[in-house]
Amino acid sequence: MKIYFVAAIRGGRGDREWYLQIIPLLEQYGEVVTEHIGTNRFTEEGEESPEVSDEEIFERDMRWIKEADVIVAEVTTASLGVGYELHEAENLNKRILCLYREHDDRNLSPMIAGNPNLRVAPYVVIEDVKKIFEEFFSEKPSRPRKAAAKR
Repeated sequence: MKIYFVAAIRGGRGDREWYLQIIPLLEQYGEVVTEHIGTNRFTEEGEESPEVSDEEIFERDMRWIKEADVIVAEVTTASLGVGYELHEAENLNKRILCLYREHDDRNLSPMIAGNPNLRVAPYVVIEDVKKIFEEFFSEKPSRPRKAAAKR
């Protein structure tokens, strides 16, 4: 199983330590094609490698989303890129799980929380994430929903 893990990069690296704990848990269920999200290769500006253009990143990530069996997003830190990737994955009828740590000073966007095509799972500690993954990955995928109508 190919898993596309997505989380804030340019939107903020404050949750990197969480990503470092989540990625190994995901690897128990399949190949995480984006394991590099937890590494030091990223700064607030994105990938450190100057030879990788924004266009190359876009094309690579869109290809990975298409190839992935499931999308897991850490959505605690708001990110335009994560929102875009979730929308693309939704249009491709991917199974999508969104992890969210509740905070008094942050609220989850209603575009995520209110979307019936996304599974949103709040967590407080990494043990919660383990249980969320056990449940999510043990479920049989439901019949694919119809693609959203283009506007």
